[in-house]
Amino acid sequence: MIGRRGASDCDNKNRHFTLIAATMELGAGHSKAPCEERKSDLKPSAADAEAQRPTWSGRLEFILASVGYAVGLGNVWRFPYLCYRSGGGAFIVPYLIMVLLCGIPLLFMEFAIGQYTRLGPVHAFAKICPLLKGVGLATVVISFMFSTYYNVLMSWALFYLFNSFRATLPWTSCNNTWNDVGNCSSGFPGNATHLQSASQHGRLLEKTSGIEEAGGLRWELFGYLLLAWVIVYLCIFKGVKSTGKVVYFTAVFPYFILFALLINNVQLPGAKNGILYFVTPVWGRLFEVKVWVNAAAQVFNSIGIAFGSMISMASYNKFNNNILRDVLIVSLTNSFTSILAGFVIFSAVGYMAHIHNLPVEDIATDGPGLVFVVYPEVLSTMPGFQLWAPLFFFMLLCLGLDSQVNMGTSHIGVKTEEDVCSSLVISTFLFPVVLPSQGGIYVFQLMDHYTAVVSLVFLAFFEVVAVCWIFGVSRVSLMVKRMLGKNPNIYFRACWLLLCPMLVLCILISSVVQYTPAHYGKYTYPVWAEGLGWGISLVSIMWIPLGAIQEVFDNKGSLLQVSTRFMIQTFS
Repeated sequence: MIGRRGASDCDNKNRHFTLIAATMELGAGHSKAPCEERKSDLKPSAADAEAQRPTWSGRLEFILASVGYAVGLGNVWRFPYLCYRSGGGAFIVPYLIMVLLCGIPLLFMEFAIGQYTRLGPVHAFAKICPLLKGVGLATVVISFMFSTYYNVLMSWALFYLFNSFRATLPWTSCNNTWNDVGNCSSGFPGNATHLQSASQHGRLLEKTSGIEEAGGLRWELFGYLLLAWVIVYLCIFKGVKSTGKVVYFTAVFPYFILFALLINNVQLPGAKNGILYFVTPVWGRLFEVKVWVNAAAQVFNSIGIAFGSMISMASYNKFNNNILRDVLIVSLTNSFTSILAGFVIFSAVGYMAHIHNLPVEDIATDGPGLVFVVYPEVLSTMPGFQLWAPLFFFMLLCLGLDSQVNMGTSHIGVKTEEDVCSSLVISTFLFPVVLPSQGGIYVFQLMDHYTAVVSLVFLAFFEVVAVCWIFGVSRVSLMVKRMLGKNPNIYFRACWLLLCPMLVLCILISSVVQYTPAHYGKYTYPVWAEGLGWGISLVSIMWIPLGAIQEVFDNKGSLLQVSTRFMIQTFS
């Protein structure tokens, strides 16, 4: 539920004018706020009416929406898998460092921009840094692309959810007409490095030998993908009015299931070995740049940095909402959930290693297979699997729905209409139609690598440059002071001014210098697929230079003058 904000348009303009006057040291000619000259004319115009923006009905609603957006499927499958691939507990160290030095400060920055300007990312960046206004559009584009393949995970969750109500789970046996007998085995065949379980080569994926062979369209998965988008539409067709109600359930329910699964899993034989693998670091992996790049990408991806959604959701807050408290709640809850999911997943992996007499490192598989291949096998061997299997996959559905709904709602705008939502859902449904095909898993892995890792690091760097260096830490601090009544402490100012930009820049340079192509298991993508991957990255990144070029050609002066030319007008 949301309500109309009571403050007048003049109050907003006087507040913005005061900030710019203080930060830009305006001359005497600008000493009077624009609205002071027309106090008698309070009749709202069409522009004033359009400028009115709804607000969340309460603080809890915004916190739950932000937590629901940040805590998603990536916490359950990406974080545990990155831990597995990066030397167990060795990944947790750079992850927590990135949360402390980048995640929390940058989330605070995005909340401040959204809450103060009361604008979405496109218009907010156009106002605070015209030269890099393309950053705002780039965040919307990357969110759109992320949504297109993220919903495929929800379709997989729906597939498993509906099939888990059977008396016998269909992925536990190779005695099915749809199994590829040559590539299917019940359980883990000695060397799970080449995991060939019934679920992986069964009805879910039926994957081909590579991206070169697309195979036929999986009509069953196509139907589940359509159902997933129908569910998303029903949750967002009234904008934040409907999503504010949805998050009360979808943001809280997964924690009951995670704790229940953890309590159940730690009692299973072999669970201790899996947990020890998860928390025991291989310190030598800390010297690998790729581990730090993945840690940064996981923080940005999970918390939602550089996606624009956090800016949009904060723009629906009341002006004096305590965003510092909200930042700490969202960040710490997100990290806690990732680590909790790691204990849940690796305790189950340890159990599977015990059953099949294999090392823990030989159980896990690549990408989302850790949740959609390994864990279904684990559930099928658990006592009471008829209860745990539906609950687990319903939890995955809630996690995915939360992130997807808030990602879609945040870019629809103030006047949310059903036709706008319909267009959004239809376009993002038709775009990834290749993903439910037999070769779709290779396309999914390619998109995930170049969208959630490569594009995100580039975009995060330019966002930091636009806000922290061009707009300026002093102006961001004054925005915070006007909203919260006090300046941000030295920790935030130091992170904004130096630590965040330098860390992101180092990671960006290192990731380019030590670039490694995307892969799926032992499958190596062909050169043309790598080119396609870079093309996917450029779809979002290209708007940054294009916006800068357009701004320079349309306005005269130096780059600094172009960058700050319209700050007074846009904030007054």
